[in-house]
Parts: sequence; structure tokens; C-alpha cells
Amino acid sequence: MELRLGQDPYFRLHWMMTLAEMVTNSLCESQTCPIDLITPPDDCHVNYTLSFSLQICRVEDLLVDGVIKGSIVHIHRARTVTIDANGLLTASELGCSTGIGRGNYLNGAGSGAGHGGRGGSGYFNGRISSGGYRYGNADFPCELGSGTEGPTQSFGHVVGGGMIVIGSTQWPLLRLSIYGSLRADGQSFGQATINGNGSLIGGLGGGSGGTVLLFLQELMLAENSSLSTNGGNGGPRGGGGGGGGRVHFHWSKIGIEDEYVPVATISGFINSSGGAGHNGGLYGNEGTVTGKKCPKGLYGTFCRECPIGTYKDVDGSDEELCIPCPLELLPNRANFIHVRGGVCQPSCPYKCISDKYRMPNCYTPLEELMYTFGGPWPFALLLSGILVLLAVLLSTLRIKLVDSSSYVANIEHQSSHRFPYLLSLSEVRGTRVEETQSHVYRMYFMGPNIFREPWNLPYSPPDTIIEIVYEDAFNRFIDEINSVAAYDWWEGSVHSILSMVAYPCAWSWKQWRRRKKVHRLQEYVKSEYDHSCLRSCRSRALYKGMKVLVLTFFPFGVILFLECYALSAKNYLLNVGATPDLMVAYIDFFLGGDEKRVDMVSIIQKRFPMCILFGGDGSYMSPYNLHSDTLLTNLLGQLRTVRHGSIRSALVPVMDWMASHGNPQLEFHGVKIELGWFQATASGYYQLGILVVVGDYTFNNLHQPNLLDRSNDGSPR
Repeated sequence: MELRLGQDPYFRLHWMMTLAEMVTNSLCESQTCPIDLITPPDDCHVNYTLSFSLQICRVEDLLVDGVIKGSIVHIHRARTVTIDANGLLTASELGCSTGIGRGNYLNGAGSGAGHGGRGGSGYFNGRISSGGYRYGNADFPCELGSGTEGPTQSFGHVVGGGMIVIGSTQWPLLRLSIYGSLRADGQSFGQATINGNGSLIGGLGGGSGGTVLLFLQELMLAENSSLSTNGGNGGPRGGGGGGGGRVHFHWSKIGIEDEYVPVATISGFINSSGGAGHNGGLYGNEGTVTGKKCPKGLYGTFCRECPIGTYKDVDGSDEELCIPCPLELLPNRANFIHVRGGVCQPSCPYKCISDKYRMPNCYTPLEELMYTFGGPWPFALLLSGILVLLAVLLSTLRIKLVDSSSYVANIEHQSSHRFPYLLSLSEVRGTRVEETQSHVYRMYFMGPNIFREPWNLPYSPPDTIIEIVYEDAFNRFIDEINSVAAYDWWEGSVHSILSMVAYPCAWSWKQWRRRKKVHRLQEYVKSEYDHSCLRSCRSRALYKGMKVLVLTFFPFGVILFLECYALSAKNYLLNVGATPDLMVAYIDFFLGGDEKRVDMVSIIQKRFPMCILFGGDGSYMSPYNLHSDTLLTNLLGQLRTVRHGSIRSALVPVMDWMASHGNPQLEFHGVKIELGWFQATASGYYQLGILVVVGDYTFNNLHQPNLLDRSNDGSPR
């Protein structure tokens, strides 16, 4: 139901004032709360202590749009109470005329009464009277405000504020909405007192504020609304101000953690200030505004959440109970965050300042990995050990793969090709020696096969093969080969970026692009080139008609065999190959044919002196080596140096071995070997290798290679 009061405020005010005088006298000198305020009877017509001047009982929804006034007002067993913008619920100036905290009067100096705050001292003609005492319990107030009396009845008196109680411990109010005013203020002494001779004498102090006790679950204080228990102002001749009263919110239900809901919405004013003093009289002290003790994580009168960065692990309402969170538990890249219901433990929740950092330590993925293994230094040591171990394993695996590869295995791999093909005698098992004897010349690609300086072939054909090829067609072939061997700009860019970020990945990227490049050369020779550089027309016809092509794969490298058959008994074979480390590539020219020719020996002699270049660049990842391709490399096996910056010192033992063991043994066969550098480019890059000489042939007759010079003492220059 809804009850509306206030249609005839004058009649109601007269009735309430008369009733107030009957019920307040017994409570003015007592600090014991009437039992009816705590546990009121079920029957609204029965009062154990007759403590009420006005009781509104068993009302579902109460709307006040007029005036409700009484010294002790109790609204009991209601669900909601709404005070409209024009409504007023008041117990102002309806308390005690004396009371526990009564003000004092001394020779014209009247002090204010006390309640929630001490009354202000009075002052008149150099005389001072102390203010009334503070009394009552701030956490559960139930006393009337005190007043002040003069020395005589004609002098007058002031009255303190009354008491308003809404709800009870057993039946709290669900919601109190205030758009107007709810007051229990003390009375002000506003007139001067005149002596018998017509002179002004001192006045009285102000009355203290009363009590507002609210048992409720939710409060809404709208804009321009007010809830007050202010003290009254002192008289104009040195009267002290009355002390403020008491307001207490006894919350019936406060949610915690995820169930927390704010219990109060405050847009208006809540005042419990002391009254003003005049002409030397002091202000009354401020009263109290309290609330029920808040659970953990909440603080203040209205049990709000503790500020971000603080926690509260005890029950209470003081703001000092919200303790700052320990900063040593907060990562450097994190900030404390809001938590519903407040924080009730020292480990305050936080969030990283950016999504790129990972909880709980706000590390990057790399930092998270490092600190998993103990920090930067232990992780660096562990990573170095892993890289060294990986390098050793890869080096061992690479050596095994190179040693385990064979030419015969590659031929057998091609035997599973689905297309028929022709097999020459140079590819049949047991003919490796004949292949070596039929070798005419090896032309090496120039350059280190890197992104800045890819492989390239010189345009002028050597004298040894000038009779085998058409010079113009050969130059066009060189143009096409050099174009295929060149790298795109983006390949070098990716390598440069990886070199700065992760060098092992840069090395793998370079080797992968090198293999792709060799594969591209293979596809070009296999599918695109028409072999027009060779003099044999028949070989081109056979190539176009029958697709004669045999491929041999070495580890990390590819050797392409392309056979051309001349119209005469002489057939020419072109062999494109590369070392396993993909740093040196070459083209071998062979004499082929199924018939044995007597005059072949004189032609074979033209292949000497022969230059055989080392693969690699002398570094740890690519040491110098002679690839075992049955072309005289079995004379020396593999030569290795590890440090790129010690080429000369590392090769001195090799040169000494050649002088003391290698050449003396080969001299019986008319063979001699020497170290030299070859294939110099405009950038200053050159390739290291050996020169093989057969017969009585002096080095002074050589024009193509530049040998390692020796001084008079025989050491390398």
C-alpha cells in the first residue's frame, strides 16, 4: 500500500508538538536506547517504553510529499520510503531543553550544547563558559539532542534536535529515497536579551543536533536533497554554537567480492556540522556520520571499494584500514586494476600495461624463456652450449652426408624415372676411369655465390674447347647462364635482416637459396636450353626428340650431365656441377664415344695443366675441401682449415707436405701439384686451389693461373 501524509501541516504540527512534551522528558537524562527502537513489537499498538511521539507501522511503500514532524519519529515494518522534493521528515528543535550535553550559562556567557560534537564555548565581557559535553555512541546512536536554559524563565531557552528512526534490526528498510529533506537539527538562539535598565546582556548558546538512525539496505540521496543533524547557532552576544548530532546507517546487507553492489547513491548533502558562534563565541564541533562496519575490501560510511592499489583484510570502516599494496609484488610493466568488491589480501591484482607482455611477470616471450632457465646470464650460457653442440652435430652430419654420397647411387635414383632414356658408356658402372681419361677441360664459375656477387662465367671460351663450341652461341649461352645464376633483390634483403636478428637462420636462408639456384640451373639446362652452343647438330636433334638427360645429385649440390653426339665419331659431353657447399661451380668438357680411338691420347693431353679449385672459403662452416669427383682429387683427399683469418699459416703445413711427400711420390708418374689462387674478381675475391701438371712442364709457361709466390727461402709470400 502507499500512504501519503501532509495535507494539513498546521494541524499535524500542533498535535505532534503537544505529544513531544510527554515523551521526551524521560529520555533526556538517559543514555540507554529504548528497546522499541531495536526490537519493536509485532503489534504496532503496543509500546514497551512509550518512547515514540509518532510511529508509522506496517506500510509497504511510504511517499512523503508534505511534512511529518515529531520529537521521536519511528517508521516501522515498511518496505520503501520516498521523501518527495516537496516533502519534509523532521525532528528539528524537538529534543531536550537541557539533557546530558546541556550548554552552560555564566554571567552572560552562554555556551552551546553538545551531542555528537562538543558545544562551542560562550564569551561575554571577558567571561568564558565551556561548551556542553559530547555523549552517545557513534556506532549505534539513540539519544536526543541537548539544549540550553538561561538563569530565569523569562531569559528563555533553546532545544536540541529530536530523533528519527527508520526501520529496525529485524525489519530493515529495502530502500530509502530522499528528494526533499530529512532533518533533526538543534535550535538556534536568535535574539538578544535586554537588561532592566535597557542594556543588552549576553545570550544563550545553540542546541545540539539530534539523531537519525537508519536500518536499511539501500540509500538514494538525490541532487539538492539533504539529510542533516546540525547544531544550532549561538546568540548574537557571544553565544557558542551547538555541537553536531549523529547520523548512522545500519546496513542490513552488504555484498562481497563478485556479489558487491553499492549500497548508496549520494548526490545531495549529508551534514552534521556544529552551529556558528557570535561575537567571540566559538563554533560547535562537528557531529558524526557513521555506518555499519564494512567487510573486507570495503571502507567508509557507505562501504565503498578500497581505492585501486590498496587492500583491506579486516572488518571496519576507517579509510586508514585500506593499506597500500606492496610494490615489490608488482612487476615493472604492470598497473594495479579495479576489482569488484575491493581487494582483501596483500597480493593485489594487476594487469600488464600492454597485451604484448605475458602474465604473471609481464615478460616478453623471450624474457619469459630466459627467466625460466634462471635469468639472462644462465640462459646465455645454456644457449651458447646448445649452439656449440648443434654446430658440432651439424658439422658431423654434413661430413657424413658428403662422404656417403656417390655417383652410382644417384644414377640408380634416376633409374626409377617413368620416361625411357639412353645410357651412355660414361654412365655405366665401371667406366669412371674412362670418364677421367676423356676429360678435356673444366671451366669454373667465378664469384663466391653470395647475394652481392653471384656466380658468373667468363665470355671467352678457353683455347682447349674452342673447337667444340660456336663462339657466338657460347657467348649467348653465357649470358643466359649468368642471368639464371643471379639473385633477386629481395633474397639479399631477407638475408641482411636475418643476419642482424638471427645469424644461424641467415646462414640457413643463404644455403636454401643457393640450392634453389642450382635447381634453377638444372631446370634451365634440362627443359629450356637448346644446346645451340655445341657444334654437333645431331646432338641437338637427339635432345629435342628424345630428351636425353641424366641427373646426378650430390649432398647440397647438383651435377647435370647433358650428352651431345657429333656427326662424326667424336661425341662431346657437357657436365655442369657444383661442390657440396655450393660455393664453387664448374662445367666439365669430355670426349665421348663408344669406340676406342688411338688418337684420343694426344687429345686428352690437352687437359693438362689442370686447375682444381677448393670448395669452401676457409671458415668453420665452409672449410676448404677438394670434392671427390674422381678427377684427380684422390691424390690429396680433403684439405681443411677452420679459421678464415689464418689462411697463410694454415696452408703452410699443406705446402710443406706437398714438397716433402706429395710431389716426390707423384714425380715418378710425371705429375706435379702446386697451390695457387685463381678466378680473381673485380671485388677482390679469389678462389684457392691446386694446379696439376703432367709431364715436363714448367710454371713459366702458365698464363691462366696466378700461383702463390714464394720468396727465396721458399715460404709463401
